[in-house]
Amino acid sequence: MTKTDLPKTDLPKTGASRRAVLRGAAATAALAATNTIGAPMIWAQNIKDVTLRQFGTGVSNLNEVAQKVKEDLGFTLEMTALDSDSVTQRAATQPNSFDIADIEYWICKKVWPTGNLQAMDTTKIKYYDKISPIFTTGKLRPDSVVAQGTAPSKVGFVTEEGSKEFAAEPTRWMTLIPTIYNADTLGIRPDLIGRPIEHWSELLNPEFKGKASILDISSIGIMDMAMTCESMGEIQYGDKGNMTREEIDKTIAIFTEAKKNGQFRAFWKSFDESVNLMASGEVVIQSMWSPAITAVKTRGIPCVYQPLAEGYRSWGGGLGLSKALSGLELDAAYEYINWYLSGWVGGFLMRQGYYSAVPETSKEFMSENEWGYWYEGKPATGDIVSPQGQKLAAAGETRDGGSYDERMGHVACWNSVMDENQYMVRKWNEFIAS
Repeated sequence: MTKTDLPKTDLPKTGASRRAVLRGAAATAALAATNTIGAPMIWAQNIKDVTLRQFGTGVSNLNEVAQKVKEDLGFTLEMTALDSDSVTQRAATQPNSFDIADIEYWICKKVWPTGNLQAMDTTKIKYYDKISPIFTTGKLRPDSVVAQGTAPSKVGFVTEEGSKEFAAEPTRWMTLIPTIYNADTLGIRPDLIGRPIEHWSELLNPEFKGKASILDISSIGIMDMAMTCESMGEIQYGDKGNMTREEIDKTIAIFTEAKKNGQFRAFWKSFDESVNLMASGEVVIQSMWSPAITAVKTRGIPCVYQPLAEGYRSWGGGLGLSKALSGLELDAAYEYINWYLSGWVGGFLMRQGYYSAVPETSKEFMSENEWGYWYEGKPATGDIVSPQGQKLAAAGETRDGGSYDERMGHVACWNSVMDENQYMVRKWNEFIAS
């Protein structure tokens, strides 16, 4: 999905200019380097000449971010927004075509073994200690259980610099620096359904024949299928995120039968497709992403990101660095990552319903009303608006699903890459073609 050319929004600003601070620090570091013979590279003087090439999905590859980077850090960030499958292919096969890969953790599991990304030194990450434990230990609270699937913590670290082996516990070396995540569920049109929806099994309820939809991205769609089949009582998976061939076959068979019976109106791949299907009323229940719900609401159309009894399917993304990145560009990339976690981007993304990997800094760039609504699950004290200023909720309304702890505390599985991934993809394609 792609979101481009969004209008700028006025956000709270605190403290000194990040650009001034970073440039001042860079100049100090450069002067310290003059102990050696020769002409040192002055980072602050050359930063304006740096261009970093970033690609990822339209969720977070936004023009506003590139504009703010130029304003605060002084260098150019070129962004390319692609769909998830194209992101995976580029990261795995074209390491010289990018500097920064903005990818999801399930994609990292596919890409990291290629050696196209370099491990990142956590000692250079200013806000590392403030990153949500979901990305480090995998647990929201000490007594939490790590959810099924490709949880970020399972592929977030490597044993040492240069290693292709994921570490079982946090180390100094991270594969991706986490940035964004959410708890996904089904989107519904409450005005057209007219009754409560409480379970994933409703996706295949014949009541919604011809008005249901599921996304056509195999690694994500199969997880929605699994949540549905388990909710129906048809399958009890050993691990929804790492199915056996038998479990894959049975899952696909259930949905193929539903497809042949006319359950689905469409299978969408892009953000715009999902929005149009729901806004038009052609679909009343479907796989959805948070900004798509937002987009429907801004048209004045009722749309709910429905909390379900079985829990959420979650995902998380982060920034990875090309193995070819070095020198001044590598230094700039670390500055960019530290800037990314410093709050402005987090606040911008949280206004769309996402979560920031470092909530503490994002709070500084949100009003008390916004923070209460999006993060704490409190009733809004005034209008809640999108990053583009469109009204999403009125005073007294609460966020679908409640607080951060309530939503992320009920994650049942993460988007996943299975051991039988190739087999799963083949069966998925057969389903779509059936």
